[in-house]
Amino acid sequence: MIEQEGKEIKTKEIALSMGPQHPATHGVLRLVLELDGETVVKCTPHVGYLHRGVEKLGENRTYLSALPLTDRLDYISSMSNNVGYVIAVEKLFGIEAPERAKYIRTIMCEMTRISSHIIWLGTHALDIGAMTVFLYSFREREWLLDLFEMTCGARLTASYPRIGGVRNDVSQQFLDSLYEFTQQFPARLDEYETLIDKNRIWLKRTKGIGVISAAEAVNWGLTGATLRGSGVDYDVRKAFPYDVYDKVEFDVPLGVHGDVYDRYRCRMEELRQSNRIIKQCIEQLPTGPILSPEAAKFVLPPKESLFKSMESLIHHFVLMTKGPLTAPAGEVYSASEVPKGELGFYIVSDGTGTPYRMRVRAPSFVHASVLPRLCEGGLIADVIANIGTIDIVLGECDR
Repeated sequence: MIEQEGKEIKTKEIALSMGPQHPATHGVLRLVLELDGETVVKCTPHVGYLHRGVEKLGENRTYLSALPLTDRLDYISSMSNNVGYVIAVEKLFGIEAPERAKYIRTIMCEMTRISSHIIWLGTHALDIGAMTVFLYSFREREWLLDLFEMTCGARLTASYPRIGGVRNDVSQQFLDSLYEFTQQFPARLDEYETLIDKNRIWLKRTKGIGVISAAEAVNWGLTGATLRGSGVDYDVRKAFPYDVYDKVEFDVPLGVHGDVYDRYRCRMEELRQSNRIIKQCIEQLPTGPILSPEAAKFVLPPKESLFKSMESLIHHFVLMTKGPLTAPAGEVYSASEVPKGELGFYIVSDGTGTPYRMRVRAPSFVHASVLPRLCEGGLIADVIANIGTIDIVLGECDR
């Protein structure tokens, strides 16, 4: 009911379906909004347009052949997904990756974090109305994709990490180019912030929008920058270090108000910290093998080693024939910090060569569920900002 010049004007709520064709829903998210004028009274998210069945597919494949499925979860963070999965399988089999492989995997994870956050920044800003930062940020993402391609031949779905290490070693050319990237990237970040950090329109669209308290964020199960924007100091890399995160120095950025702007600032600072981690890893990178001897039962040796001697090839096949490729019976849960938040793999083994059960704790699925809390009571224009601020990819929502 609205009063205007002494008259009462009756309004009625209307239902609006936003997505999946709406460009700001980033894929196949559908929101059913109940509106009173431009105010969102109720928001109901619908996922379920992909139905790819990644978890069930994983239960019908060997532990190695299930690896490429993880690329297709958050398909712009495939390296991080791969690492999260192989760490879970290594934990199940009791395999320890060589030190050099751990450093390389950490480098790849942080390169992926930068690449993913760049996509988030460009598309989030574009949805709100700032186009220029989208064009600027993709220069650096292209550089990173070229480096991924140099390492494994793939730019998007890499399948590069392996159970017990990585597929092949990195070249000196790769390390030199990546180190140059770490030298130039901070100045590029300053350029992004010059465009939007103090922009009046950007501040109006992000400050005080989608506010969620620390207690609520924890209760909703939020992770990553979506949680840390509310001031909760939780990062899997610090709480439960894996690979070499306990051997490098980095800070965990935190927000104060828990709004869209704070989550934006957290991710911008994470870009700087990821750059810092990569630089340390390159400087500390040890020499040595890239695959654990126990990994022989999963993968062929690197191509270059096949030509060194027939003895090394025979040794490999001896390891493969020592026993059937079976996992110890039991269950394991392993978590890693991917760009979107905490990615967890829960694997149940019945002692065969394939998982009896595999379940994925995907951060995007959890974050999509908080949209009603963020949107209800706000304006319909703020729905777009709220979708961008939780940084979801629907590939891992409907897995």
